[in-house]
Amino acid sequence: MNDDGRIMLRFLDAGESHGRGMVTIVEGLPHGLSLRAERVESELARRRLGHGRGARMRLEADRVEILSGVRAGKTLGSPLSLLVRNVEYEKWQDIMSVEGEKTIAPMTAPRPGHADLAGAMKYGTHDLRDVLERASARETVARVCVGAVCKALLGEVGITVCSHVLEVGGEKAEAGGVFPTLEEVMRADDDEMRCLDRGASRRMVRAVDAAREEGDSLGGVFEVVAFGLPAGLGSHAHWDRRLDARLAAAVMSIQAVKGVEIGDGFEAARKRGSQAFDVIEHEPARGFYRLSNHAGGIEGGMSNGEPLVLRAAMKPIPTTARPRDTVDIVSKEKVKATVERADVCAVPAAAIVAESSVAFVLAQALIEKTGGDSMYEIRERFGELETRQAGF
Repeated sequence: MNDDGRIMLRFLDAGESHGRGMVTIVEGLPHGLSLRAERVESELARRRLGHGRGARMRLEADRVEILSGVRAGKTLGSPLSLLVRNVEYEKWQDIMSVEGEKTIAPMTAPRPGHADLAGAMKYGTHDLRDVLERASARETVARVCVGAVCKALLGEVGITVCSHVLEVGGEKAEAGGVFPTLEEVMRADDDEMRCLDRGASRRMVRAVDAAREEGDSLGGVFEVVAFGLPAGLGSHAHWDRRLDARLAAAVMSIQAVKGVEIGDGFEAARKRGSQAFDVIEHEPARGFYRLSNHAGGIEGGMSNGEPLVLRAAMKPIPTTARPRDTVDIVSKEKVKATVERADVCAVPAAAIVAESSVAFVLAQALIEKTGGDSMYEIRERFGELETRQAGF
């Protein structure tokens, strides 16, 4: 943040699930960052990964149009705007027409576990589509677009954000007590569940297939890891500038995520203090480092130079192939809930969205720490920061 409290990097997105498309505006990017549409589209393709995705994933070959903020493959320092058109809009244009009249009966059977009923009561609407179109996880297209840009920025100073799946439907990957390396986590996309434990992945696939046969859905747990962070991103001074708080808020805002932990998280609550801290060591060539990473790379609201480790729990998607019992918001009669197309399991994809959310917060914190209107200034100041910390 600036001295007056203004956030230096921010984004705004707009669009509905079956509307014309998703629009994203990113403000505060430095001048001179290399950026092409292909880089953003490759991240959007990763968002479609994972065994258990629904039919829409085969249709959403998302293409990105960069509308402003880039010239000759480099950011201008002005607001960046991106458009991803919804390929199915033609089928929905009568229903989602911006200026035309509504041509179908209103949706009045709220789906349990979704935003439908709470949103309808909030706005006083008796058409649930007014709520569910924006509440849809289709909105995460915008977050992945922002994440792709922020990953490009972080990559300029050697910071990498990646993820992998730890658990689906109660089937857990075996950690073996060894923290994965960057190279190992970067290979997660090679597996259909994005899991580093191939045996666990096969069990997850079987669990997903069984849930599909039963008309059900599965949730799970994923882990996001950031390598290459310096010490001192974030702040201990104010609650809303603490890096862990900002990361938790960003990931918790992803649809269906119900829990976030950093480092040992809830497991740390079951340990004694003598088992939960990280011993500090120092070597001239390496500087300060820790023998373990129970803290997950964050101490006192600031990055400490170790890899950032964040985990999140995603609940099963509440829409299933079998309609759920509900109550009509107009007649107040018991009915079956509306069934919108959904995934059996979206945990691998949610991890990609979480990567993007983490990358955005880290990019914010990096710009706050280094300042600078251009990539030249950011690279120069980051280099000075690394040199100073290495000799601390």
